[in-house]
Amino acid sequence: MFESAELGHKITKAAFAEEEPKLREELLELQYELIEKAPFSVVVVIGGVDGAGKGELVNLLYEWMDPRHLTTHAIEEPTDEEGQRPEMYRFWHRLPARGKIALFLGSWYTDPIIDRTYGRTRVADLDRSLDEINRFERMLSSERVLVLKFWLHMSKKAQKKRLRELEEDPSTSWRVTPLDWERFDLYEKFRKNSERSLRMTSTGPAPWFVVESVDEEYRSLTVGRILRDAIKKRLAERTQNAVIPTAPLPRSIDGRDVISNLDLGATIRKEHYEEQLPILQGRLAQVVRDKAWRKRNAVIVFEGSDAAGKGGAIRRITGALDARDYRVVPIAAPTDEEKARPYLWRFWRNLPRKGKLAIFDRSWYGRVLVEKVEGFCDEDDWMRAYGEINDFEENLAEAGTVVVKFWIQISPDEQLRRFEERKSTAFKRFKLGPDDWRNRDKWDAYQAAASEMVDRTSTEYAPWTLVEGDDKRYSRIKILGTLCDRLEAALR
Repeated sequence: MFESAELGHKITKAAFAEEEPKLREELLELQYELIEKAPFSVVVVIGGVDGAGKGELVNLLYEWMDPRHLTTHAIEEPTDEEGQRPEMYRFWHRLPARGKIALFLGSWYTDPIIDRTYGRTRVADLDRSLDEINRFERMLSSERVLVLKFWLHMSKKAQKKRLRELEEDPSTSWRVTPLDWERFDLYEKFRKNSERSLRMTSTGPAPWFVVESVDEEYRSLTVGRILRDAIKKRLAERTQNAVIPTAPLPRSIDGRDVISNLDLGATIRKEHYEEQLPILQGRLAQVVRDKAWRKRNAVIVFEGSDAAGKGGAIRRITGALDARDYRVVPIAAPTDEEKARPYLWRFWRNLPRKGKLAIFDRSWYGRVLVEKVEGFCDEDDWMRAYGEINDFEENLAEAGTVVVKFWIQISPDEQLRRFEERKSTAFKRFKLGPDDWRNRDKWDAYQAAASEMVDRTSTEYAPWTLVEGDDKRYSRIKILGTLCDRLEAALR
């Protein structure tokens, strides 16, 4: 894959001087058009061998474009905050808003390639990471992100010459470290693993551009042209989020599903509830105070019918915990800042540190529930969301996060009774709004969406627990018992 980048590509300084002013002008105009229209964001990944000029390229782009609307992320060792969360967190929270351009000097490719080169992982591990990267970049492209990936290449001979020149020049010697020479000794392994990685992840939505980097002028004009042409082409597209036709989802021909099959008559006596509640809350408190819990964390998701009792269940959980150990994240309509980024961005940035719990009152499942039913997103958006959500939760589970998900179901009659109670109780009126009544008119559509959601996203690492909610006491005991069982199992 690197053969064409070892041919000795170069251009004269005169040719560069002639083309550079026009290219700079075009890039700047496109940048301002992107800022003004904000139809998509741009993520530029810059990788390659040491000494290939990655830093110089970033500096040049800052010179050519308006630096106020560029951000650079030099990805090195995770910070303490990042180390407390799944690996992809450090990339997710750096994603740019629409209209902005982000340069990643080092990226989600760095660790998989380096780990394989040093023999810390197997080929199968590398391939698995690359498969996850493909899904991540496909999601970015679908969420209006233009992904451009540049690999700056040099042959081994050219890299050695370059490192020597930098080392011998007093003004640049600081840029060459013992690690650079250590990696140089692994050049063949690095090249082999890099070539495999680029070949497996150069896709239509996110292609790789391999650029020979020996000649600075050639490298600069090549990258500048590609960046210009890609942004220009994308800006000219009539729609930034084309609808992809999808096959219709089948409905059960006998009308039965996992939601309608629940026994909503399940109940417990008040005496049993009052006996079990403090016992379960004590178990929960004990788990979170266990020293072993400092290496784990939990994401607890509550979804369900309006007035199903999510808030009451959450209060029985938080009532057992130190306020410093948890955070309740209420999810409403996205803000302008959140709408300017990929859908899952606002949930990634609310993930808990080790030893903590994040309790989501509504969640990322809004895309396949309210957004689907109300038509707030296109069909292909919510159809692909099932897979993206499963990938997200698998990332959490692999990082040691316990993902516990509850769907609380009540009957239409019980919901109506609770609505009327809220309407007539002064301190509960704030819980009832026009949307609640409107959603009730779409009861069947929401139940079908919930059943489909459970079928497609209940996994071995993040299973759904369906809770019969007509009896609040029953549902709270079931939720607390399930939560205790899941957290205790994680510590064994």
